[in-house]
Amino acid sequence: MRLAVKTCTLDMSYPDMLDFCQAQDIHALEIGTGNWSVAPHIDLDGMLDSERTRKRWMDEMRARDIELCALNCSGNPLAYAHDMEVTEKTFRLAELLDVRKIVMMSGLPVGRKGDQTPVWITTSWPPETQNILAYQWEEVAIPAWRRLAELAHNCGIERIALENHGMQLVYNPETCLRLRDAVGDDIIGMNLDPSHLFWMGGDPMEAARVLGEHHALYHVHGKDSRTERRYIGPNGVLDTKPIDAYASRSWNYVAVGAGHGVQWWMEFFSVCRMSGYDDVVSLEMEDLTLPMLEGHLASLRTLKEALVL
Repeated sequence: MRLAVKTCTLDMSYPDMLDFCQAQDIHALEIGTGNWSVAPHIDLDGMLDSERTRKRWMDEMRARDIELCALNCSGNPLAYAHDMEVTEKTFRLAELLDVRKIVMMSGLPVGRKGDQTPVWITTSWPPETQNILAYQWEEVAIPAWRRLAELAHNCGIERIALENHGMQLVYNPETCLRLRDAVGDDIIGMNLDPSHLFWMGGDPMEAARVLGEHHALYHVHGKDSRTERRYIGPNGVLDTKPIDAYASRSWNYVAVGAGHGVQWWMEFFSVCRMSGYDDVVSLEMEDLTLPMLEGHLASLRTLKEALVL
């Protein structure tokens, strides 16, 4: 296993970002292409339109001995036409750059035909929840993902790693495997991000084991979160306050190590290896209590120690 960085939260120019990663001995990058990422380090349309632009962009990376390990187009292609367009463009760019892995989210449909707002069902009651789920899965998600899987194959993509994020149809191993089985294509697997399972009350190590048993562990994000004792006790994990209201939330994304220490991460990586995973661990830093650079450096220190780098 080796360390990578998802670069979206590195607020610096493309050359400066590459210099930072080289200085930190990072040799693999996950680049966001759009949708929920502002894509600070790539011009998706420009890259698609110009072979010269693609060559210059890749040459800067190669000059620093850095590999492009994945493109990330996380958004909601099941509800918004623009997000589907960016997803399809990302697949086409992956073919041009010979990138074989896409990291993204499953998307989340609206609750019924004609609605405009995606609906995340997290309970089995009242009874209408089951009608919503049936519509989302059978009428929207499965047909859309069959088409996306076919497009991915046509673009030479070998793995689509779906992140287990909240307010997505796929948010844990069980839902990932359900989509994979329904689509009938093992191109679909999981980007296991421990930070989301932490606040949902799950166990990322058990998730890694389940995914390993099904050969569906395709990517790992090095991202941490912490439940906040003052608020989770009386209020539970469900919290709709914005993430910049971190002082009053039940849980927060934090720098790696500020939620779970090196010992936890060492064990987690050991379990990932035992489960057949031998690819990148991609740092994603979203701790709003720290300056951007300090948060990345702190997270990298923890991850490097846990990976014995």
